[in-house]
Amino acid sequence: MMQDNLTKEEQKFLLNLARRALEYYFQYQEIFPLRESDIISKKFLEKRGVFVTLWKNGELRGCIGSLEPQKSIIQSVIENALSSALFDPRFVPVNRQELDDIKIEISILSPLKPLKVNNPKELLDYLARNKPGLVLDCEGARATFLPQVWEEIDKPQEFLEQLSLKAGLNKDAWKSKEAKFFEYEAFVFQE
Repeated sequence: MMQDNLTKEEQKFLLNLARRALEYYFQYQEIFPLRESDIISKKFLEKRGVFVTLWKNGELRGCIGSLEPQKSIIQSVIENALSSALFDPRFVPVNRQELDDIKIEISILSPLKPLKVNNPKELLDYLARNKPGLVLDCEGARATFLPQVWEEIDKPQEFLEQLSLKAGLNKDAWKSKEAKFFEYEAFVFQE
């Protein structure tokens, strides 16, 4: 995972930053301006895959992130908080009145590792034992489920079927010889 997991103070800071970014956007219709003083930890400058998930009354309200480490953690938190609120195609955009009911969760990802399995049964067995975050790459489509999705979908076959559907493929696409899988871990914290 991260060289040093984030301290409680660093986690709280990033969660507050995500919330400030949302509030700032709703007030000024602009992206929160990151200042030098916002970088209270060198860890925040590390480039990592980062997802921001929004929950409302225990229900998913938005989740957007980056699998690949393209930007610093701190920049990714700001951008993905806004994207989760405004651009998750599964939901209407969050409005300002909802903000008080929104709970924020941040997932910082380990680097993706190719998952080498020889057949669907081997994949199912591996997932039953390990339950990692998983990326499906197949027929030009790509989708992921964070590791915490296992709390909702705990059966490997159903997990893979739902992941295939999320990628816009048929539910059995995961069995295809074309299907490639990548696994990762996530350091997850929430308000």
